[in-house]
Amino acid sequence: MDVKPIKLFTYPRDKEINQKTVMEFIEKHKQEVERYKYLMNMYKGQAEIFDYPAKDKYKPDNRISVNFAKFIVDTFVGYFNGIPIKKAHIEEQAIEALRQFDNANDMEDEESELAKMTCIYGRCYELVYQNEYAETCVVYNSPEDMFIVYDDSIKQEPLFAVRYGFDEEGSIYGDVYTKESIHELSGKVENVALSEGNPNPYNALQVIEYILNEERMSVFESVVTLINAFNKGISEKSNDVEYFSDQYLAFLGAEINTEDLENIRDNRIINYFGAGGDTVEVKFLDKPDSDAQTENLLDRLTKLIFQTSMVANISDDSFGTSSGTALAYKLEAMSNLALAFQRKFQSALNKRYQLFFSLSTNVPESLSKAWRGIEYTFTRNEPKNVLSEAQTAAQLMGVTSEETALSVLSIVPDVKTELEKIKKETAKAGVFDSDKD
Repeated sequence: MDVKPIKLFTYPRDKEINQKTVMEFIEKHKQEVERYKYLMNMYKGQAEIFDYPAKDKYKPDNRISVNFAKFIVDTFVGYFNGIPIKKAHIEEQAIEALRQFDNANDMEDEESELAKMTCIYGRCYELVYQNEYAETCVVYNSPEDMFIVYDDSIKQEPLFAVRYGFDEEGSIYGDVYTKESIHELSGKVENVALSEGNPNPYNALQVIEYILNEERMSVFESVVTLINAFNKGISEKSNDVEYFSDQYLAFLGAEINTEDLENIRDNRIINYFGAGGDTVEVKFLDKPDSDAQTENLLDRLTKLIFQTSMVANISDDSFGTSSGTALAYKLEAMSNLALAFQRKFQSALNKRYQLFFSLSTNVPESLSKAWRGIEYTFTRNEPKNVLSEAQTAAQLMGVTSEETALSVLSIVPDVKTELEKIKKETAKAGVFDSDKD
């Protein structure tokens, strides 16, 4: 993969944002698109092995791709976000507005796709907008046709965002989002126009960037060369198998009619003869067997792929027989990776809900800062020991709040809802006992 590392787009805050500025950054972004397409092709199984030069027709030329990239992404996303993120707030009105917003936007699926795209590309975007019914909506977007430009301050605050495309005639179209307004982008590349713009209803840029890490690297980007080496190795191994099934037949000491050997490559026959040959020998030629060496290479590459990507190979047979402690050690690297991603993901979620709470049509003005009080619970999707969790919860009762004690139970999806159920059951039990008396 011959691509340059990602660079953050920056622009002075005090300079005007015009069509020339936008086109300059679009040209810069187009240079990054090849990297994004390469990473997505890797995820889809379109590996480099299929682009290698073809071999001669008489040589086996098998092309095999083992889709490690998809396995790594899907495994990590399932581990990180297989169990939906829980959100809580001390203000009942705030949590009710948040629930309605999440339900209306299918937020569980939205966040799952955001996590997947971020792991594939290293970054992705979410657009917050108002629909025709003045409802706040969100939609994820690939970095292949969208980017954000940040200011050149030490904090690097988002300055403006662009989403663009090209039609069949080569004309450009799209939108430019700033903190104050939204402008339509249209026209030929050499003569692009920006519309006057419509007001931005929010108090900040309505495009949010989700990143996996500060370097904006894909979760499998560090093992791309290892994956390509594995694909090449297993393809050559397949070629060797075909070679062995098509061995050459050697006639030694006697001449064969040349009409029978019109194409030595197709017939796979070798004929050596000469004067003074007393004996005739017919045999198949043996080829060197490098099977053990190839297997060792493939095993080594497999281990390196999972070690370097820090994503556990959950299909390994040893996972099914591991104890709780041993399993925790095997998942430790992936857990650390997920924890780092969690911090980045939560930061982006805060920006989303800041935009939502900024509108008085969503919540009262008194709750405009309520997004700061949202509590997120990220639960890793891994085997759970419910008995151990129950014992821990029982020991925490009386030491911590009942809500904190119940939060350790993976079988409780919503702690507040569970507390309400407990209160109702307790009230019913009290009524039943009083009736008995």
